[in-house]
Amino acid sequence: MSKDTLRLTAYLEHIVEAIQRIERYSEDMDKSMFEASELVQDAIIRNIEVVGEAANNILKRYPDFAAAHSGLPWGKAYGTRNALAHGYYQIDLDIVWNTVTNILPSLRNDIQALLDGMGDNDKPAA
Repeated sequence: MSKDTLRLTAYLEHIVEAIQRIERYSEDMDKSMFEASELVQDAIIRNIEVVGEAANNILKRYPDFAAAHSGLPWGKAYGTRNALAHGYYQIDLDIVWNTVTNILPSLRNDIQALLDGMGDNDKPAA
């Protein structure tokens, strides 16, 4: 399936799945362990990029939905994705860790609540 034909719920599910991966990768880690593991850093950064790309797809393809849920950081998520993808040489791990521990858990909950509130007809086939 082309990314252009994905439904809104697919983009929302991509966000939730990427955050769940990040949570698994960082489970039982503290900041110093995160800073010591380049492998985990790379995995987490990649999935933050996925969150941002999915958020941008929602902004572009479903602007009415994004506007109706303007309390969610659609644009900021995409800006973070761009900063990580294009500013790879100056990534601030303190900001990444703060995002992992303080921002993504509530974003996952908010997006999951939206998904839970959608009817089955809005959800993609499994």
